[in-house]
Amino acid sequence: MRLLVTGGAGYIGSVVGALLVADGHDVTVLDDLSTGHEDAVPTGATFVQGTLREDAPRLLAGGADAVLHFAAKSLVGESMAKPSLYWESNLGGSLALLEAMRAAGTPRIVFSSTAAVYGEPEQVPIEETAPTRPTSPYGGSKVAVDTALSEYARMHGIGAMSLRYFNVAGAYPEAADAGSGAPGAADAGSGAPGAGGAGGAGAGGPVGRWLGERHSPETHLIPNVLAVARSAARGDGGHLTLFGDDYPTPDGTCVRDYIHVADLARAHLLALDACQPGQHRVYNLGSESGSSNLEVLAECRAVTGVDIPAEIGPRRPGDPAVLVASSAKIRADLGWRPERDLRAMVADAWAFTRAMAEPGRTP
Repeated sequence: MRLLVTGGAGYIGSVVGALLVADGHDVTVLDDLSTGHEDAVPTGATFVQGTLREDAPRLLAGGADAVLHFAAKSLVGESMAKPSLYWESNLGGSLALLEAMRAAGTPRIVFSSTAAVYGEPEQVPIEETAPTRPTSPYGGSKVAVDTALSEYARMHGIGAMSLRYFNVAGAYPEAADAGSGAPGAADAGSGAPGAGGAGGAGAGGPVGRWLGERHSPETHLIPNVLAVARSAARGDGGHLTLFGDDYPTPDGTCVRDYIHVADLARAHLLALDACQPGQHRVYNLGSESGSSNLEVLAECRAVTGVDIPAEIGPRRPGDPAVLVASSAKIRADLGWRPERDLRAMVADAWAFTRAMAEPGRTP
């Protein structure tokens, strides 16, 4: 298929794009590089630096079978400070994309959504039927796009899927022969515990490079823990702060549902195949079990072999005690389930962290 991947130079979009290329698809990546990285564009994909409003109509007019839509602003704190930026970028950009799809007759879209649409959940595990009560403009903008997708499905027959992620982690080893079109060429990694610093790279052939998390600022726990581990290993000092140890959880720290980026990417391929004309479906993606902040710290210490210095700070306002997804719906409908555990996520993220520290690479 001919596919347009918006935001395909970002963390999740690049990994999804790599799997699509490996599966034999003709992939074009559209990214403005405001937060993405050109060196993360999947090998074998065509790259266009541009915007949804200006460039998506032209690219779709040339013929495309589907869109996988990752282009968005995604920092909750920034969205609170600059709400108009998030409405303009996330909702406005998505509406421009949907109009371009309608004009070009592009029939399918898989949308990158978020657990932030649920806000403070009434119960966990969170199901897709839970009320959407976002507590930030970021989450609100994603709900608004979901509403637009439902309308474009109803009025124009577009097939749409929204995938709501919880905490994505890990990194993906793009195979050295990626882009050959061989199905599965880049599907490296069993993710079994004990995989060490190389994660599960061996299953798919030689690793060409790692695709991983490079946000600025970095707000996610695992890459921040590993950054401290790297500094500690070099003797540069620094420590990690965990926010709160008095939550109603087994060890007092927040519990979150983590999913490996490769498992997440695989769900997008299943969703792409399952899109039906005139339907908009929503699925949660998570492991259905949570890991506490202290459990994540312990895994990072075990994988890195570094006694990562950490301290407990005060709670952050608005942090729920537990956020865990129910993935029963996508498991029943599409047969998807996560295969890689927390140890594999940390091991692969650590391999990416070390690879980025090699000479000639940006840490």
